[in-house]
Amino acid sequence: MDIENFDTIAAIATPPGNGGVGIIRISGTLVPEIAKHLTHKALIPRQASYSSFNDEDGTLIDSGISLYFPAPASYTGEDILELQGHGGSVVLDMLLRRVLALGARLANPGEFTERAFLNNKLDLAQAEAVADLIESSTEQSVRSAQKSMQGVFSVQINELVEELTELRIYVEAAIDFVDEEIDFLTDGVVENRIINLQQRIAQIQKTAQQGRLLRDGMTVVLAGKPNAGKSSLLNALAGHEAAIVTDIAGTTRDVLKERIQLDGMPLHIIDTAGLRESDNAIEQEGIRRAHQEIKNADKILLLIDARDSEIESILTTLPFGNITRIYNKIDLVDLKPEIKQTDSGTQIYLSIKTGSGMDLLKQHLKQSVGFNEATDDVFIARRRHIEALNKGHDFVESALNQLIGSRAGELVAEDLRQAQMSLAEITGTVSSDDLLGKIFSSFCIGK
Repeated sequence: MDIENFDTIAAIATPPGNGGVGIIRISGTLVPEIAKHLTHKALIPRQASYSSFNDEDGTLIDSGISLYFPAPASYTGEDILELQGHGGSVVLDMLLRRVLALGARLANPGEFTERAFLNNKLDLAQAEAVADLIESSTEQSVRSAQKSMQGVFSVQINELVEELTELRIYVEAAIDFVDEEIDFLTDGVVENRIINLQQRIAQIQKTAQQGRLLRDGMTVVLAGKPNAGKSSLLNALAGHEAAIVTDIAGTTRDVLKERIQLDGMPLHIIDTAGLRESDNAIEQEGIRRAHQEIKNADKILLLIDARDSEIESILTTLPFGNITRIYNKIDLVDLKPEIKQTDSGTQIYLSIKTGSGMDLLKQHLKQSVGFNEATDDVFIARRRHIEALNKGHDFVESALNQLIGSRAGELVAEDLRQAQMSLAEITGTVSSDDLLGKIFSSFCIGK
């Protein structure tokens, strides 16, 4: 990438508001000229220098630390200047206006990291990990994002792409030399290599799914009749009184959302209005919103009063497949806490009031999405990474079927090519402008 084609960009890199220190970041070919006009001194590369930041007429705007990183040994691969001054919003705006007047333009969201990607300082998975690190809400997700930034995920993907490339060459060579005495498509070598690829992709899929959970969390909707214990469960999981709890049926009229951590796994817990027939317009709207949240849930916890035997009318209105029945208030019917696997799904017996059986529920939530507390080897991952891995795995599986079923070398080679392209999308070796625009537009300005 020819960095000469880029404008010089600038942005305030610290959060809005007042603080002790405020940073303005500048990247591009005009950096040496801007530094000269601002500081009136020669800056030594990669050495902090106390400087005065001057306006056009020589008046002092601010004073602080200047840091100059010449290309290509910088974050973006271009000349970079960082001005560390006082963190007042007005003084930072004045300093930024001066930088823009010297020829820079205001950076777009994520443009510094985008330039790092375009200048081969980071691949796409590493670039995304920068934003994921900033947005991390748990210590484990921070560690996983750091692993992705260091290239742990990318190395594994690049190894798969390289193996697919070599295998394609082998298959295409076998097609070209069909007159040889040995049939290279039937000697077992290709089949074994494809099976090995399948296994490696499956292992990375498992780890990536764990990383996606650390990044995105799981959306859990609490549903059930009024007074079944939904709001009490929300409070118990959140660890504080997030929802109002009374003996009056229908207390919850709207959707209440709470983000919590469960042993390092982010959870989006959504409390909803009790499901029942109602003539109250406000309650009807609450029930409509409840069904909307239920439709989009990763997991539905159907709260049931252990004394209530009439729940079928509710079950007919809920989607099948991701429901766990929570039989609450077992302390009132002398039942023991337990978890059962039945033909209709998982059933958990507990008492939110006494806490009996709550550990069973927490363990079930983690197991139901494959979450493992041991995350030392987990890298952060996004939904698009999971989708690319799934596509890659499907194409490799198709290649194996073509090889075993019809010995169609051309079709095997094409499936391997498609798998290679799918996996290459993760690191950005193959990527569209639309994809890049979508990814970097989600970054904060200044990064």
